[in-house]
Amino acid sequence: MKRAFTKPATTYTEQVALLQARGMVIDDPERAAFYLQHLNYYRLGAYWLPFEAEHASHCFRPGTRFETVLDLYVFDRELRLLVLDAVERIEVSIRSQWAYQLAHQHGPHAHLDAGLAYKRRHWESNLAKLKAELDRSDETFVKHLAQTYSEDMPPVWAVCEIMSLGLLSRWYGNLKPMPTRRAIADVYGLDQRVLESWLHHLTFIRNTCAHHSRLWNRELTITPELPRSKPHTLVAEFVPGSRKLYNTLVILLHFMDIIAPHHQWRARLVELIERHGVFVAAMGFPIGWQVRRIWMEGPA
Repeated sequence: MKRAFTKPATTYTEQVALLQARGMVIDDPERAAFYLQHLNYYRLGAYWLPFEAEHASHCFRPGTRFETVLDLYVFDRELRLLVLDAVERIEVSIRSQWAYQLAHQHGPHAHLDAGLAYKRRHWESNLAKLKAELDRSDETFVKHLAQTYSEDMPPVWAVCEIMSLGLLSRWYGNLKPMPTRRAIADVYGLDQRVLESWLHHLTFIRNTCAHHSRLWNRELTITPELPRSKPHTLVAEFVPGSRKLYNTLVILLHFMDIIAPHHQWRARLVELIERHGVFVAAMGFPIGWQVRRIWMEGPA
């Protein structure tokens, strides 16, 4: 049976005292109060949860320090920004391929052809979302094309520039012609079904990062399909059955090695982990991950 919530609001000073009473070591209470003021007690709570001796009393394991919790929060923030950097470049690349293949195989306004969709109602929904994004856009090229040409929408190579990753994912998932799906996926050495799954997964990851949600030890609710044979060099790099971030990072590295062969993203990620001394098993990293091919080299 549910009960009424009766806990009163607490001041920042009271929050510091509560943490101390539960066993957290706080060397500088004023500094701790400052971060509680600007980060929120509940937000930081997700980062000190792994340090609790047992959850019922919320008491901390001996030696748990506020600075350690804060450093973990900073690591997660920097990790989200690094992940977003990769997702942005991947999104731009796949949008470009989506537009190129549609235009060359089905014409400049292929996105207006319901015959290219698996399900017409999904195509209608996606088209309505695309039109809404066009209507909101203040891009000069969008206004120019709308004022100059008679078609309901600009050509596919223009509209792709205002598509969200979520909409791109839905559009690719509903794309019917198999040669077109494969042509897009082949650029990344992937099976078309795997690419569809990865787009859906990366949309979830992107939204998690964009909404400033915890990423480092999250149990992911939308997991990617793992490749079975294509590309063969990538199959053994994943951790089957994992709902942690590790498989996502492998996906990002695979894409980055293709679309930005001279990138430093791999080195930046490893440096971030080492600088903060993070317990990587919480992110699903397997034992010996450092010597796996994906972490030691670029494109195969």
